[in-house]
This record gives sequence, C-alpha cells and structure tokens, in this order.
Amino acid sequence: MKFITSFLILIAFNLNAQEHKLEKIWETDSVIAIPESVLPAKGILYVSLIDGAGWTADGKGGVGKLSPEGKIIDTVWITGLNAPKGMGIVGNRLYVADMLDVVIIDIQNGKIEKKITIDSAKGLNDITVTDKGIIYVSDSRGSRIWRVENDIATLYLDSLTGINGLKAIGDDLYIGWGKSFVKANSQKQITKIAEVLQQVDGIEPIGNGDFILTAWMGYIWYVHADGRVETLLETHQQKKNTADLGYDQQKRILYVPTFNAKTVVAYSLK
Repeated sequence: MKFITSFLILIAFNLNAQEHKLEKIWETDSVIAIPESVLPAKGILYVSLIDGAGWTADGKGGVGKLSPEGKIIDTVWITGLNAPKGMGIVGNRLYVADMLDVVIIDIQNGKIEKKITIDSAKGLNDITVTDKGIIYVSDSRGSRIWRVENDIATLYLDSLTGINGLKAIGDDLYIGWGKSFVKANSQKQITKIAEVLQQVDGIEPIGNGDFILTAWMGYIWYVHADGRVETLLETHQQKKNTADLGYDQQKRILYVPTFNAKTVVAYSLK
C-alpha cells in the first residue's frame, strides 16, 4: 500500500511539472559559511550562517549580507551566534532563531541588542513576523511553535512533530509540518493544503494564493492554492541542499541557500 501511495504521489507531481519553471540567474562562490536562511529586505540579502554543526552551541555562527546581485557585502556582519537559522524583520530589528534564543539585532548599528531565551525550547528553527509585529518561531526539536510579543515568548502550538517552516499572512499561519503543508487560522484550527515528498523547510507566498516550498534535502516546489504541486527543481542528486529560501514577489526571484554547498543561488520564477 505504501508503494502504491508513493507511486500515485509521484504521478501527481509529474503531471504538474511543466506549468512553471526556474531559470538560474547567479550563484555565489563556495565562500558562504553554511547558509541556512536568506531574507531579502530593502536592497540587502541577509543570510544566516551556521558555520559549524547544525545544532551545536559553538559560537561560530552569524549573519552575513549580500547584494541582490549576489555580491558579498559582509560575511561577518554579526558574529558569535550558535547555529542561526530563520530570520524576520520588524522595523529596525532583525530577529534570528538561534538554538534556544531569539536574537534581536539592531540593523542600523549592526549589533546584537538583546536575546530572548526560551528555556523550555529544544531547537528553534524558522521565524516569521506578522504585519502587527508579532513573531512566531518554530521549535523543531521540541515540536512546538512559540509566539513572541513585546519580547515575551509564550507557547502557541504544541505536539507538531517535524515542525519547521513558518509564514504568517494576515491572521493565518502557514506551517511546514513534516511533509505536510498546512494552515492554522486565528482560532488555531489546522487545515491541510498539500503533501510533498520531503519535509518542508522554506515557505514563501507568490502573492496570488500560491506558494513556493523548499525541502532541505534538495527540492523546490510550486504549490497552488488548490493543493496541486509542481516540482520546480531537484538538486539532491548533486548533494546540494535547498534550505530556507527568500523570495522577492515584485521581481519573482528566489534566493536559495545551499547549506553544505556553501553558496547562495538566485532563480527567476517563470
């Protein structure tokens, strides 16, 4: 039965494979120290740099900056983090998920302002922010989602094994829950949108109700609002990861961190 189900899923993916495509624009040299997430904002690509083991508090991590054309601005803009992953911006603050801490960086000064430690967290991963400035952060190792408001963290959702990618849109929270792409409304009611072949990492809205999803293993998908899934890119055979992407809706450009390949790649969505 499992074989039949997987076979049918593969058929569904192949039937939708030609509607959209990605065209590579540029790729940096292999000098980005294990990039996990890319966040485009105001002409800058902020890149979280693990630069060590993925879940080790070794102080090697940080945040770097690239131009939208892929030129390196500063690979050591912020240093001294542990294993930084997802990021979000509210005003002049850059929020970074860093193991057990949500690190707040003053963007203008390029300095760490403070850290919000979530004592019962086990491994913070992705971050998203609402238009009201509320932060949600996934705890992949703790199977939870935390809500941060006024620099105070409270538990929002629990018992979500395989939780990773998050994206807040209006009152809804879109979630990568294992291989499932789901939505939680303001009453925390969860509905399933789509199922993909690997665990969801990055989530970015196209702006028309559709989404781009990535899986760390090396997959990028286009997910329609009705749940149809197209495979846009597979890089797992080249052992090139596709971690937590950034997306420019206006220019329709994806910025993809390749993690162990130590590059960032830009693709145009056609």
